[in-house]
Amino acid sequence: MTTDSLELREQLAQKNRQLQEIAARLKTELFGIDPIIDRVIDSVRAWYVLPELVARPVIVCLWGLTGTGKTQLVRRLAQLLCFYDRFVEVQMDGFSNGAGWRGAQSISGMLAQSGVREGEPGILVLDEFQRFRTIDNKRGELRVERYQDVWALLSDGRLPPALSLLGDIESSIAEAAFDAERAETTDAKLRFKLRSWEAQELQRNLKLDEPLMEIMAWTPEEIQERLRAFRENGQQRWETDYSRLLVFVCGNLDEAYEDLATSVDDCDSDADIFHELTGKLSVIDVKQALNKRFKPEQVARLGNEHVIYPSLSRHAYEQLIEQGCERYARETGSRCGLRFELDASVREQIYANGVFPAQGTRPLFSSLHAILGAGLAKAALWALERGAASGETVGLTADGRSLVAHWHGQSQAIAAPFEINRLRQRNNADFRALLSVHEAGHGLVHALLFGRAPQEIKIHVASFEGGYNAYTSRKVWSRRNLLDSICTSLGGRAAELLVFGTELSSGGAESDLRKATETAARMIRHLGHGARIGRSDVSTNSEDNLCTDVEVSNAAIEAMLQGEHARATGLIETHRDALLALVDELMEHGQVTPARFAVVVGLPLGKPEDVLDPYAQSLAQFRVERPERLRA
Repeated sequence: MTTDSLELREQLAQKNRQLQEIAARLKTELFGIDPIIDRVIDSVRAWYVLPELVARPVIVCLWGLTGTGKTQLVRRLAQLLCFYDRFVEVQMDGFSNGAGWRGAQSISGMLAQSGVREGEPGILVLDEFQRFRTIDNKRGELRVERYQDVWALLSDGRLPPALSLLGDIESSIAEAAFDAERAETTDAKLRFKLRSWEAQELQRNLKLDEPLMEIMAWTPEEIQERLRAFRENGQQRWETDYSRLLVFVCGNLDEAYEDLATSVDDCDSDADIFHELTGKLSVIDVKQALNKRFKPEQVARLGNEHVIYPSLSRHAYEQLIEQGCERYARETGSRCGLRFELDASVREQIYANGVFPAQGTRPLFSSLHAILGAGLAKAALWALERGAASGETVGLTADGRSLVAHWHGQSQAIAAPFEINRLRQRNNADFRALLSVHEAGHGLVHALLFGRAPQEIKIHVASFEGGYNAYTSRKVWSRRNLLDSICTSLGGRAAELLVFGTELSSGGAESDLRKATETAARMIRHLGHGARIGRSDVSTNSEDNLCTDVEVSNAAIEAMLQGEHARATGLIETHRDALLALVDELMEHGQVTPARFAVVVGLPLGKPEDVLDPYAQSLAQFRVERPERLRA
């Protein structure tokens, strides 16, 4: 083996070791995303270890809910790779990076003003990418003025000059000359002069070595000569080469998470359950969401390296809380000379009041500051006023209503923002009874029809005046499944009517009725699950080949809803004891987990995982039965 080969192998091994060290460092700083870190490190390995082999930008797409650490990961990675001087971050909403400057309308303009040099490695972050859309909800093309060169950059990293700008400069020169000629004057004020941003763009696009001030002083004749030479010199390398960029595309694709987030009204789902749900999203879900915002050829330019962030697990949130408590205690102690010991009850209250899985980490960090930022300062002041000396320990507990400071056998309650947890308690007995019956009705009907317990049932909800059931998603919905889902949606109303009677039934079923009606209408009008096969819809476009007499289907929709409501009522009547057992569990604990559900209702239930109807079994049965049918 030659010396050069040995040196190359050692260089590659060293860079690989550096990447592993960076991955380990990131895992100590960013909790709950170890698989994401490994995936990102693996995606950038070739670009970092042997950039000479990179012939086009390496694109890594990071998708996830807000506050899951996408941008934080990329920024920290750039620091640890020692690329922060060759790092450009663009907010794709178009309202950052000098929004009033002409160069900020293009990615190439920002790269030109950065430390990223042409033909060399650099890191570009396209953040909030979901806000940069090119088609509307009806797939019509949107007029987008900013960042149009992003698609060329993502394609091969080679950007042509802004020829339209060069044409604008030539037009301005001609107009200035015409005005001067009409005025029959040689007044210098009428002669064309480049503005600063025009000179910058000219310098960048023509790859000029002259300083900016010199370019701004050029006469119109000198400018035109440069433009003419630029166009006539066919050998000139006029493209700008950014083919060795590492491009991170970051965004929140609400469409991909929509069904998951809205099923729990954005806030109150259990962290581990929501983590499991979001962990099931795939690259297909991402591409379907992207196709609602961009043209197919644009989606293709984003490549196939899509890293999907699940929401954080309970353990990850607990790690963040532990880290935050230690930091606040350390910083406050260093300022006042005391030591603080935070009881587990403090961390429990921070979790209860600050963790909203569908909203990421931002509410948690806000709660940490609101609870501990002021709470520790007040505890320190109280202890010092009573004679606490430097180095002494002040304890801190929480009782669900306030923080409690402890020193030398004395205690002091300190007001703390624990309202969220109190809102969840539903102390009104009548309200708890109503919510428990309604949600137990939904959960029981779902379990009886689908053979699976709901993923969670809760009446302790802070985000809205009600409770909720969350169910396992399905990849395929058969006609039977859809009817069962309608029956489940009507189970809450059916339970209320059975327990409280018509006069006391509440308006809490409004959203349930809407969902059930939408499903029934889609079955009959769109999916061919009624007496008619043709698709019925409302249309204003003469080119749409649809049945537009939607009123005809209203009676069939109502009949379907009435039938499913009667079925829900019958199921609940038959399993009255199971309903009451669920109601008691909800009234006592405010929630029912899948494991607890099976114990409470006493029904044989399967695991809450993705399932399909027995299509393979039906196919096998068809293979056996078909010859018999032909002979008959």
